[in-house]
Amino acid sequence: MAGKVFTVAQQKGGAGKTTLAAHLAIAWMQLGYRVATVDIDPQGSLSRWFEVRSDATGGEPGFTHVQITGWRTQNEVEKLARAHDVVVIDSPPHAQTEARIAVRAAGLVIAPVQPSPMDLWAIHPTIDLTKQEKRRLLMVLNRVPPRARLADELIARVHELVAPPEVDIAATQIGNRTAYAGTLLTGLSVTEAARKTQAAQEMQDLAEEILGRVG
Repeated sequence: MAGKVFTVAQQKGGAGKTTLAAHLAIAWMQLGYRVATVDIDPQGSLSRWFEVRSDATGGEPGFTHVQITGWRTQNEVEKLARAHDVVVIDSPPHAQTEARIAVRAAGLVIAPVQPSPMDLWAIHPTIDLTKQEKRRLLMVLNRVPPRARLADELIARVHELVAPPEVDIAATQIGNRTAYAGTLLTGLSVTEAARKTQAAQEMQDLAEEILGRVG
């Protein structure tokens, strides 16, 4: 049976796409799944983190990683899905062709959205792209600050964008916590280096929620 394929996509840069992909990959690995990550973002941030992780773990990162160009994505993902339980694709922002290929390869598209007007406006191209490719989209509220009126208002606006079943919003929200970036600097994830924190609990909950949504 082929593994589950998730593409983390967001046309707006700086939304936390790569950070989310890295932490989710480790969370699924810790649940006992065979995980592969695919980096088609020209910035190569996920690949750089994988290199740091390989050094930190003595060459045993715990999962497979591939860095490729967009046009090879479909074939590579199909091959990885035959040998792994979960494949996570980190797609590029601002690259329509490559992003479309990554979305097409996915069973579920995961889009991090910060509760800010800019992110709210910028999510529309990603929604349109997933609809064109007939893929389900799960929006994840990311870097959510402590409760404030503006955050609550923007979150309510995000909910107005949702049109199930094509688009949905994850019940788990990811807070604005330094642990997510800080642990990646060491090649680890928040569920490894800060496992007893609220940040780790959020990421574990999100990983399990996503798996539950695809059956």
